[in-house]
Amino acid sequence: MSAAVHLSALRESAEGLRPGLLELRRALHREPEIGLDLPLTRARVLAALEGLPLEVTLGEKLSSVTAVLRGGRPGPAVLLRADLDALPVQETAGLPYASQVPGAMHACGHDLHTAALVGAARLLAERQGELAGSVVFMFQPGEEGGGGAALMVDEGVLDAAGERVAAAYALHVGAALLPGGWVASRPGPIMAASDTLRVTVRGRGGHGSSPHLALDPVPAACEAVLALQTMVTRRFDAFDPVVVTVGTFHAGTVENVIPDEAVFAATVRSFSPEARGRVVEEAVRVVRGVGEAHGMEITAVVEPGYPVTVNDAVEAAFAADTARQLLGEDRYVEMPRPVAGSEDFGVLAQLVPGAYLMLGACPPGRDPFTAAYNHSAQAEFDDAVLPDAAALLAALAIGRLERG
Repeated sequence: MSAAVHLSALRESAEGLRPGLLELRRALHREPEIGLDLPLTRARVLAALEGLPLEVTLGEKLSSVTAVLRGGRPGPAVLLRADLDALPVQETAGLPYASQVPGAMHACGHDLHTAALVGAARLLAERQGELAGSVVFMFQPGEEGGGGAALMVDEGVLDAAGERVAAAYALHVGAALLPGGWVASRPGPIMAASDTLRVTVRGRGGHGSSPHLALDPVPAACEAVLALQTMVTRRFDAFDPVVVTVGTFHAGTVENVIPDEAVFAATVRSFSPEARGRVVEEAVRVVRGVGEAHGMEITAVVEPGYPVTVNDAVEAAFAADTARQLLGEDRYVEMPRPVAGSEDFGVLAQLVPGAYLMLGACPPGRDPFTAAYNHSAQAEFDDAVLPDAAALLAALAIGRLERG
């Protein structure tokens, strides 16, 4: 059977799964769960996988599901990953299957990821005898800041088939930027590293009418915020960029009282390990220097987040070819640059060769460049892309196993 015929049959099989995949996705969307403990979500995944010839292991420190499908022929193991968790967002999109959980929403499309991976498991189980190796299905909680990938690595997901997987793949849907059904990726960095800088500037409080009798931390903290922006533009190469955004700033309780302290926090994004190491060191040095110049006591702490997600060049090229062959040349585009969002798939990509792909899920009739994007309370994802998403994941596994 030629590759074209094989992929055509795969897409046809995926299309047959459409009703079940849409039903699963919408059930997940109605009852989202946040963080590492997702009992209802895990139960839905297990029910969706029931009856398939899988070796299933449940996580101990998180509500993860690891399922292994052993092929009928010898060969390596590959991993396909989906994240399960939602965000602490109050949905306002007005969908008929909108979240029924106050303050929680699948605003990043992880419900589609989960349904797509279930679909891939079904497609590959139908072809178990043809598979030249094993497939590990990684259903991961805690991507949205919970560090779920690292916890699953600690619990052995990369070796679940009895050997280290040869490659790992994942896709992420976007409510905007890409037209529905288009796939985009690139070799090298595709998602940024993300760390958090937390700063406390301590002075000495007093009456607002007599600042000379106090030691006002607010101007010093404001100056530190501005100094960080100057640092970004003057200390870092524009072609290996960093992003520092102060998202919270708190000081005082009333307008005529100088507070004892001011606190702020920033997200720090970078696209190479070298820039990541430098930016956190420079940021701490800058804020401490500003504080000391004002006679303040400074506490500056960096909380490490996710690493840069780096696509292996060989696996990225293979994934691009697979997408083109499966979906058509006109539905794949190479990204000119990485995006500044972060992803803990980067944890996996540090340990095994991998490829991470973006899949457009912008609803029909919407302009991808003005539609509400991921994490928005108004984000909408077109789940009509689910059969193609499932087929693409399955095709990546089949093709990589055939490579040996």
